[in-house]
Formats: sequence, C-alpha cells, structure tokens
Amino acid sequence: MKYSHEVERMCKVAKGVSNHGPAPIPQEGKWVQAKEIKDISGLTHGVGWCAPQQGTCKLTLNVKNGIIEEALIETCGCSGMTHSAAMAAELITGKTILEALNTDLVCDAINTAMRELFLQIVYGRTQTAFSEDGLPIGAGLEDLGKGLRSQVGTVYSTSAKGPRYLELAEGYITQLALDEEDRIIGYKFVHLGKMMEMIRKGMDANEAVKKATGQYGRFDEAGKYIDPREE
Repeated sequence: MKYSHEVERMCKVAKGVSNHGPAPIPQEGKWVQAKEIKDISGLTHGVGWCAPQQGTCKLTLNVKNGIIEEALIETCGCSGMTHSAAMAAELITGKTILEALNTDLVCDAINTAMRELFLQIVYGRTQTAFSEDGLPIGAGLEDLGKGLRSQVGTVYSTSAKGPRYLELAEGYITQLALDEEDRIIGYKFVHLGKMMEMIRKGMDANEAVKKATGQYGRFDEAGKYIDPREE
C-alpha cells in the first residue's frame, strides 16, 4: 500500500472509544456484528423495476450464512422478463449475496430487486430479523399458495366504459355481476392453480373447471352478468 508523503510524516494516534466494531443488526432472533458476508442470514422480499418501468420483479431470498439458498422470482408486465427470471433462477442460488449483487441477472428489474434486497439484508431489515433461526429452505413457496401460482391482480378500466376485473387473488374472472345501475357487486372466478393441480392428478378438465369455480360478493343478486373480456 502506498501512502502520500504527507501521510508518511504523520505520527500515529490510537483509536479510543470508537474502536468497537460495527453496530449489531437483528438476524433470525439474534444481534449480530456482521463483519463478513458469512455473518449474514435472513429471509426477505423486495421489488425492482427496469429503466423504462415497463415491468417489475418481486424477489424473495432466503440467505443462510451469506449464501442464497432459496430464491423466488416473480415478474409482471414484460414477456422477456419471464425468460430472464428463468435464467436468473439458475444464476442466483448458491452464490453469496455479494456475488449475486454483482452477477448479471439478465433483466434490469431483477438486478434492481437484488440491489434493494441487499440493502435490506445487510442493514438487518429482513422479514425474519426477530424470528429465532429464521425460516427453513422452502418457506418461499408458501407465498404462492394452492397450486404454486403467484398472486396476480389484473384490472383494466376506461373512463368511457368503466372497470373490468380480469384476474384477482381468487382467480381468473369469468363473469362480472352488475346491479340495476350497472355497478359491480360480485364476480365468478376460476382458481387456475387448483384447477391445474386437479388436472395433473388425472381429473377431467371440464370437471376440474367446475370444482375450481367460485363466486364472490352478491353474485346471485345481480341484475346482469357480463364477460369482462368480451362485453
């Protein structure tokens, strides 16, 4: 290491009370003085966006001893981003959080999500900061629910024709129920995750659709029903 002439001439002054290391951060039910990457653990979520803000990524990481052991990558709004997520899934697990931060995760939204999660994790702001031993590997799947499908909300609206519910947490909307003043009072839906699970297990597709169909709100009291994609 090279020093300037001015620094070389200086005498050494010892550190006093400030020489106590980094402030401890909460991690999986413990207070940790994180000095190295291997000192970092926790599960957390974060979102990222690309430069044109055409799409977004929700990233869930489960980090143990500095290594990303589990990753859930969910994307929305961009077709290319879905393929980027497939590649990122292979790239990100097994790396340290520092390596992942400096890995090209193909899509800017996923890169940005990784940056945001890195900040949460290294500052002790994880979801499991006060949970003893954190969460086991596999906890990320619990966010997906029945059928392992992301929670999706898609609603379209115009000032001329009003709103159209297309997909909500319950599932794919097949009918909207309107009252006498054409206000939405309920809807019928198909839970695609449950439907596909039944089909995978051998049930006839038409039967699976019926079993995965439900309704919400005052659906039976409607004065009119419409297909939100056609009418």
